[in-house]
Amino acid sequence: MNAGGFDLACPRCGGALESRGEHAAYCLFDELAFIQEHGVWRFLLPERHAHYEQFIREYETVRKAEGRASRDAAFYRALPYEDLTGRHSPAWRVRARSFDTFVAKVLAPLEQGDAVLKIVDLGAGNGWLSHRLVERGHQLAAVDLLTNGWDGLGAHKYYETPFLCLQAEYDRLPLRPGQCDLVVFNASFHYSESFSATLAEAQRMLMPGGGLVIIDTPIYYDATSGARMVKERQEAFTRQFGFPSNALASENYLTYARLRQLGSEFDLRWRLLEPAFGLSWKLGRLADRLRAHREPAKLPVIVGKRHLDS
Repeated sequence: MNAGGFDLACPRCGGALESRGEHAAYCLFDELAFIQEHGVWRFLLPERHAHYEQFIREYETVRKAEGRASRDAAFYRALPYEDLTGRHSPAWRVRARSFDTFVAKVLAPLEQGDAVLKIVDLGAGNGWLSHRLVERGHQLAAVDLLTNGWDGLGAHKYYETPFLCLQAEYDRLPLRPGQCDLVVFNASFHYSESFSATLAEAQRMLMPGGGLVIIDTPIYYDATSGARMVKERQEAFTRQFGFPSNALASENYLTYARLRQLGSEFDLRWRLLEPAFGLSWKLGRLADRLRAHREPAKLPVIVGKRHLDS
């Protein structure tokens, strides 16, 4: 079954799906039905709903309290270059610099000859990245656990650009293997509960010559700095919301040593691209070091390709 230019598959067995009308698909082997609601295909397996229930509830609680919602389509269409609410402008400036680096150093070289790329946006959130890449002429599959209409996949309604919306988990993607040019982790790789399982599934999606891109995931030289960052965040959430927001056993951050290990495990050659975040970013990193007595995170755009494809 094809939707939005992508061949869909059962997230449990990986087998082909049979179309049951415009808004339903069926796996004959597992006798599972999957439906599309409000433009979002629901591919989270029944037994996995309970696993993610607390995480989704707490994540949405935090995001609402942080003022991530808007009823204005212009807000979503302006991202990442402008936060029209003014609530999180510094964070969006970082996202914009990362996005520009990704476009200039990774995407643009692949666009020669007006090539149309098939790209999976993992951790798509409100879909801003998918929107921007569809504007450039590419086919996008936006994947996230959240489906709400203000910070999750349901926010696709605010864009005029069409892209495929899939509620699914990283390690059980409802896509046939070997069909994608790029798999992009959109400020999301650190939520993985197993970097190895997540990379294995992402690599399975790629056609020969395809690449993996990790954007806006914190990386440290010293793992103790990453562990301190996680502890600080959990303590802050507990003070503000009454829970540490650790319902998932996420890995939370990368280290350079861990990245080398993953590269060896999956025969990947990594390229780290440093966005130009500017003086205010550098000063903020220095303040973090002095205040927290730990190494501040770096946020390179990390590009991985198999050695044979490099």
